[in-house]
This record gives sequence, C-alpha cells and structure tokens, in this order.
Amino acid sequence: MKWQGRRKSSNVEDRRGQSSGGGGGINPMLLAPLVRLLFSKAGIVIVGGFFLLMWITGTNPIQLISQFTGGGQMSQVASDYAPSAEEEQLAEFTAVVLAETEDVWHRLVEDYREPGLVLFTGQVSSACGNASAATGPFYCPGDEKVYIDLSFFQDMGKKLGAHGDFAQAYVIAHEVGHHVQRLDGTLERVQSQRGNLPEAEFNRLMVMLELQADFYAGIWAHHTQKVAKILEPGDLEEALNAASSVGDDRLQKQATGRIVPDSFTHGTSEQRARWFKLGFDTGDVSLGDTFNARRL
Repeated sequence: MKWQGRRKSSNVEDRRGQSSGGGGGINPMLLAPLVRLLFSKAGIVIVGGFFLLMWITGTNPIQLISQFTGGGQMSQVASDYAPSAEEEQLAEFTAVVLAETEDVWHRLVEDYREPGLVLFTGQVSSACGNASAATGPFYCPGDEKVYIDLSFFQDMGKKLGAHGDFAQAYVIAHEVGHHVQRLDGTLERVQSQRGNLPEAEFNRLMVMLELQADFYAGIWAHHTQKVAKILEPGDLEEALNAASSVGDDRLQKQATGRIVPDSFTHGTSEQRARWFKLGFDTGDVSLGDTFNARRL
C-alpha cells in the first residue's frame, strides 16, 4: 500500500504508555453482549471480532469482564514507555489511513463528522467503559472514537495469518464504518432491539451490522484507490484474507473446535470477504443495505 508521505489525520489521540481506568464501569450496551457471548446456551466461549484477542492472547474471560467493568481502581499515569521504530511506523500508518477515510466519507456523506482515534497500550478508558488490549480494536459510539492497541496488528499476522498493511487498513476502515452507522442512525436502531428479540434473532441483526461495516470498508478502499491509486499488487488479497480470517465460523472452529451458527455476531469468513469485495468493486453505498439483502 502506497501510504508514505500522505496526509495524516489530526484526530489521533496518542495514549500509549498510559494506564487508564477507574470508576464508571462499562456501558451496558457493551457489557451485555460480552456476558451473553461468554455464557451462551452452548456453554462455550464464543469469540467474535470485537473480542478477537480474548482467544489470540489467551485472556481469562473472567479477567476480561473485570477489566471492562472497572473492577480495579486505576488512574492515568505517565510512564517511560518507548515505542519501537516499527510501532512508530504503525502509528503513522494508522493516522494516514484515518485521514484517507475522512477524505472518502466527506465526499459521500453530507456534513460528515470525523471520528477520533485513540492509540493505547494495555488499558484504556472510553465513554463505553474501561477496556484492555484483549478487546481488540473497537468503536465507541458514546465518544465517537476508534480505539486501537497497535499490538493487535502484530497478533493479527502471527495468530490469524492476516499479514500486510492493507489488511491492517481494512481493520481501521471497518471500525470507521461503524462510525458511519452511528451517524445515519443504524447503530442505534440495532442496539435498541437488544432485549426485545430472542438471542438468535438479535445476533442475526448484529451480523448484518458487521457485514455492512465490512462493506463500508470496501467502499473506502474503492474510492481511495480511485482518487489516490494507493494499491500495490497483492493488497486486495491481503484485505480479503483479513476479512475471511475473522469470520465467526473460522474463529469458533479454531478456538473451540465447534461452530454454533446461532451465536454468530459478525458473519462467516465467506460473507465478510464477499461484502468487503462488493463495496470495493462497486463503490456504491446504496448497495450496502445488508438488513434487506436477499443473501447475506
């Protein structure tokens, strides 16, 4: 991916080397799905994209709940954290990708409101509560920010075989896709159904939500390539492989040896790659209505 020398977003907040936490606890919108996923009827730990690193890093689920609910009192403190040259390059890359998403969505969405992006290490505090690196990248609608511990990108390659900078760009663009859903009301409409539907039906809504975010990541890639010609040979394959690597079916099989379709919250490997590719091939936002699609 040709990203060096390009504009970097000014909406990046660098909290690396800080420990965050304390009071507050987590927004029930985030805690409820965690509890359901951990203690499903199948009696197994279901690993979705949002909690991907729970499997990658071998995090204890109970410990993860404690981290999310503010189980311990921690204050934000400075440290002697010294990022490696590789991590600094990843931070710069992330700022460039965020800037590219800003350029695309300003063209496609009237009065687009740019999200923030927080870089952190280990622990972070957000409007959705306290979280650890084990959550993986996530979008918090409460403060309209994307949160990323850059170590995720290294683990993504080592544990999932999702290598390459365009695979990493896909992850960022997917989370920004959730911000687009926040702005058009889709995110709120889906979350308002929590508790009103049987678990399997609500999970299906979540799959639609996540596949649309994958589609929006493809939309970003299409329009960025059209304007800036950033793609290099193999880049598209990197993104498709990344989308496939975080399919519910693949993650469940690797983590537990079992596949439980009713528990899917992000979509299968095939679905995630296909919806990203549709966005990339067409660049047409109107084709991303996963909620009324004949085929997910």
